[in-house]
Amino acid sequence: MAKLGKRTRAAREALVGKTDVTVEEAVSLIKGNATSKFDETVEIAMCLGVDPRHADQMVRGVVSLPNGTGKTVRVAVFARGPKAEEAQAAGADIVGAEDLMETIQSGKIEFDRCIATPDMMPIVGRLGKILGPRNLMPNPKVGTVTMDVKAAVEAAKGGEVQFKAEKAGVVHAGVGKASFDEAKLVENVRAFVDAVSKAKPSGAKGAYMKKIALSSTMGPGVTVSVDSATGN
Repeated sequence: MAKLGKRTRAAREALVGKTDVTVEEAVSLIKGNATSKFDETVEIAMCLGVDPRHADQMVRGVVSLPNGTGKTVRVAVFARGPKAEEAQAAGADIVGAEDLMETIQSGKIEFDRCIATPDMMPIVGRLGKILGPRNLMPNPKVGTVTMDVKAAVEAAKGGEVQFKAEKAGVVHAGVGKASFDEAKLVENVRAFVDAVSKAKPSGAKGAYMKKIALSSTMGPGVTVSVDSATGN
């Protein structure tokens, strides 16, 4: 077994016995143990009582975090003509059509969010096997297939976070930076949990939110009381 470094050991020891704590305490612990030289991302992981292999148990959605993510989001837009110009004016990093498709097919993916106008979907559809596994495929359910590209680009740049349950029923996302004020991180965590709660699918049976944990990029995780996170 690899020997743990001094910083890692100290971080783990600080969280011994800390389980099912309040959101406020979890955020305080995570911030206190985020001691890397870079500004670590605060991440949330939620284990849900769903099986996403069934269509009526899929959990997906989008939420605008009240205090943003602290991350610079690179946005690509599939559009032509006036809509392409609108996307560029809104701050999109990459705008194109067939040329953008060819760039992606060559393996060059230099963006974190992909938006498309509806008329571009026949082109975008050819990229399903590339964009799908990376959770980059434009989808009207989360507002990334739209004629209002200006609003979509601005939302992506302003702290909008997409989420989707993985095979094991786990949803995870970044909800801010360790440098954020504790109150702002708490607000972001609760906004994210609320969005996932509202996305509860019709086929979910039994306990929906089974476990919630917070961690930083390089730090250990701490479990959060579901009642505290949901405000119950």
